Amino acid sequence: MQLNEKDIQTIVDSVLKNVESVLDKSQQTNQTPTPIKMKQLSPQNLASSVTSRSNADGVFDNVDDAINAAHEAQRKWINEYKIEDRGNIISAIREAVKHKVEYFAKAALEETGLGNYNDKLAKLSLTVEKTPGTEILQTETFSGDNGLTFVEQTPYGVIGAVTPVTNPVDTIVNNGIGMIAAGNSVVFNVHPSAKKVSTEMVQLLNQTIVKAGGPANLLAMVKEPTIETVQQIANNKHVRLLVGTGGPGMVKSLLKSGKKAIGAGAGNPPVIVDETADLKQAAKDIIEGASFDNNLLCIAEKEVFVLDQVADDLIFELLAEGAYMLDHRQVEQAMQLTLKENKDGIPGGCSYLARDYLVSKDWVGKDASLILENIGVSNVQTKLLLCEVDANHPYVQLEQLMPILPIVRVRSIDEAIEKAVEAEHGNRHTAVMHSNHIGNVTKFAKAIGTTIFVNNGSSLSGVGFKGEGFTTMTIAGPTGEGVTSARSYTRQRRTVIANGGFNIKG
Repeated sequence: MQLNEKDIQTIVDSVLKNVESVLDKSQQTNQTPTPIKMKQLSPQNLASSVTSRSNADGVFDNVDDAINAAHEAQRKWINEYKIEDRGNIISAIREAVKHKVEYFAKAALEETGLGNYNDKLAKLSLTVEKTPGTEILQTETFSGDNGLTFVEQTPYGVIGAVTPVTNPVDTIVNNGIGMIAAGNSVVFNVHPSAKKVSTEMVQLLNQTIVKAGGPANLLAMVKEPTIETVQQIANNKHVRLLVGTGGPGMVKSLLKSGKKAIGAGAGNPPVIVDETADLKQAAKDIIEGASFDNNLLCIAEKEVFVLDQVADDLIFELLAEGAYMLDHRQVEQAMQLTLKENKDGIPGGCSYLARDYLVSKDWVGKDASLILENIGVSNVQTKLLLCEVDANHPYVQLEQLMPILPIVRVRSIDEAIEKAVEAEHGNRHTAVMHSNHIGNVTKFAKAIGTTIFVNNGSSLSGVGFKGEGFTTMTIAGPTGEGVTSARSYTRQRRTVIANGGFNIKG
């Protein structure tokens, strides 16, 4: 709540009048008045006091204050606002963010050091434009001789949401639009390594909502996010739904909370290229997806299995599109640079599985050219590094989140599918196939069982980038909601008009 000097002076005058009234009454009843320190009533102190009690920007010092404010906002949201109002406010949010995508793309890159500016710009723009709002919510009806039944999608209440460092502001916008479209409020626990830019986004969204006539603190966050604040959010009685986008440890802790949880995490998307593929187009699509934002997206192509008979031709096309092939010595150097021995046997990246190696955090989301410079290859500008390895190589089995794409030769489509399923580790996240053989495509799609399956395109088309359908930053494979939207953040409620009530069929 922002107060100007005139507002503050008005409040001070009002308080002084009340004080005078109290003093007059105390004198009439011979009571000794309580001393008043005028310092306490100065405009500066009063403004500070009011601001500490009411924060219209959604950023709070502690979890309980954030949740209480979000709880109050959500009650107003469902009781005082129509669905049409929700749509209008979401439109205002889209416009506000659209005018600041350049700023937030730059700010996210500067704070996290991950990815690249142009792709962050495209990613946030896509999120703003193609995240669905209230239009995706539907009411299902059943009508017959016995009356009328309708099933509506209704809000949970306050949602606790954890956001990742890889897509910090994009996830806030995507989750925020979907959650308030469904009638909820949300308290974010943002990633500590992206808290500055995340705070600015939450503030922008709240200011926009209030300016458009909506309630303050519909989206809230804790100023200093930690693992402990995640648990505090999960344990608060007002939080009815938990949504986690990020690593396996966080998702697993939310699933153990005893509350309804939507978990989005692990992914190591394989690509299969068979002998029927359009290799030139396949190369373009693979590079587009695998290099996008330096491979930070969990849907991005992480390893390629190609039939031996077309492997050389595919590599030729990849190189023609600007990729750089590492030789055996350079692969060893890159491994020493970007991987470290996993002595404690903990999961790496978004993966649930322990590996012999972990990706060094220092190299997650870094430019391919920077990796080359650090292994002694200078003056090469490329977005993606290639390496030919076997199926058990760490770059194949470990989700890297780096622009290094391993290529594995296979002898048959059956071997390709077997190796791809192994590399995906049962995460059921994303898989890609370049093939014009419908039988091969069907066989792989059935075997891999991923939430997103893309045929003859880049992985990005799976979230609406140069593809049909809406966009999400939360792909819930572990809990089954899949490509999430406002629908995912609702609970079904059934209303019945029985005994033939409201039956106008005749």
